[in-house]
Amino acid sequence: MVTLAMKNMQSGGNQGAPTFTDQHAAKYLKRGFDAILKGDLKDAGACANLVLKYMPKLVEGHFLVGLIAQETEDWPIARKAFATVVDLKEDHAAAWAQFARVLLKMANYNGADKALENAVKYSSDDPLVHNVIGTVYSLLGDQQAAFDWYNKACSKSDSPLFMLNKAKSLVFLGKIKQARTALEAVLDKLPKNAEAHWILSRLERATDQEHIDQLLSLIEEADAKRSSTAYLYYGLAKEYEDLEKWPEAFKAYKAGANIKRANVNYDEKSEIESFKTLEEILTKEWLENAGEGCDASSPIFIIGQPRTGTTLIERIITARDDVHSAGELQQFGRAVKSTGGARAIGMISSENVRAAAKVVPKILGDFYMDATQSLRSDLPYFVDKLPINFLYAPLIAAALPNAKIIHVTRDPMDACFASYKQLFADAYFYSYDQAEMARHHVRYRHLMSHYREVLGDRMIEVAYEDVVSDMEGQARRLTNYLGLEWQDASLEFHKQKTAVTTASATQVREKVHSRSVGKWRQFEKELFVMQEILNDHKILKGD
Repeated sequence: MVTLAMKNMQSGGNQGAPTFTDQHAAKYLKRGFDAILKGDLKDAGACANLVLKYMPKLVEGHFLVGLIAQETEDWPIARKAFATVVDLKEDHAAAWAQFARVLLKMANYNGADKALENAVKYSSDDPLVHNVIGTVYSLLGDQQAAFDWYNKACSKSDSPLFMLNKAKSLVFLGKIKQARTALEAVLDKLPKNAEAHWILSRLERATDQEHIDQLLSLIEEADAKRSSTAYLYYGLAKEYEDLEKWPEAFKAYKAGANIKRANVNYDEKSEIESFKTLEEILTKEWLENAGEGCDASSPIFIIGQPRTGTTLIERIITARDDVHSAGELQQFGRAVKSTGGARAIGMISSENVRAAAKVVPKILGDFYMDATQSLRSDLPYFVDKLPINFLYAPLIAAALPNAKIIHVTRDPMDACFASYKQLFADAYFYSYDQAEMARHHVRYRHLMSHYREVLGDRMIEVAYEDVVSDMEGQARRLTNYLGLEWQDASLEFHKQKTAVTTASATQVREKVHSRSVGKWRQFEKELFVMQEILNDHKILKGD
């Protein structure tokens, strides 16, 4: 233990006070950084505290504190630690990069931009720094810049983890062959890396059993309770589905979902209360009396449930030469929390709703426009395609009265199953259990029915099934709603070269098709729990 080690830091045996030297600092810093890699945050924290007790201005001691705080998601402490580092040593590129990452988590986008500028300015040949800068650009939605920095990291280091990040960027950029090559390089060094296998399974349709056999072998060796094991099951399920081995596919999906559900914290009671508050507070009367909003006319919000065709609609719209795809932005939800002053954890809460409803709409709208400034490009319009923004539809209408809101719908069973079988990064925790998924969908449908009355023609709804059966008709309908002139490019959305940072990154580069309509029926028997709940609440197609 660190405390016992202090006994050896005394001058002249038991005489005098402990003398903490540079050698001691180096020793405990190394131990602290190694502890983080092993996941022992308690020992890492003890080492950091010991070093800073005797050397309070030691740069790497504060840097270690920042890394520990990131691991525990204590963003205020992380911000303070990295800010201290760059205050003590202005050209500390790694700290600037980590600082930018933390500020993004705290919705301080302007601050993050400045920190990122300094990280780039002071970056040297350190591949660790390059990798973090790449991650920051990825979080900002600039996948080309992210790829460039990941590529720099890989040119200086043969770390398979850097190469894995590079592979992810290649997928987002639609460079599937290069992504496969990168993933194969990762698996040459880390043949059991579950995430790499999962991404590999998603690149193309499986045509044989070869990779399935590898996945089955890895699953036999894996820890069934470990979160990363879910990657293997979801990859296995996807390939079984490609081969139309439906029972095997569902069994794998269920196993992966069970692992994921055991490793996430979903508070359904809080969600129920939040949805109830949204309906009680955000009424038609509230909207009519909310006050003046920001006059910006450039935002186009695409909202709904994940995996319902929101990305398809985005690609149709952004195929034009006057609409930019900004990706799935977190800024509006964070603006709601920041301007309202509520501090409840999570995307939404009753506390946050009540606080946000009291904010002057223009303040909320201005905050959002400032926060998205670096992500909008110079085009007249931009699309913010974060599905969960459906929660805030009336707030969006009040804060940005000239913004357009497109609500994408899909058959309830197809929508629920599409989410259930998707492994999300860090969102939609309700989706890993059939009953929780269905109950969430019931709440969502009920809330959107209320919002439909509140917003009227401020919001347009488009059904995924209508788009795949009559893409041109629906594309023209959307174009008219947006008040834009028709462009034929909307019919060739699949030819776009821009990045796609959602679960649909590979599918949207295909022409429109109807293969996913009614897909849930291949698993009808296995999805009885989901069906029963939706039927009990009369949540049927068209309701």
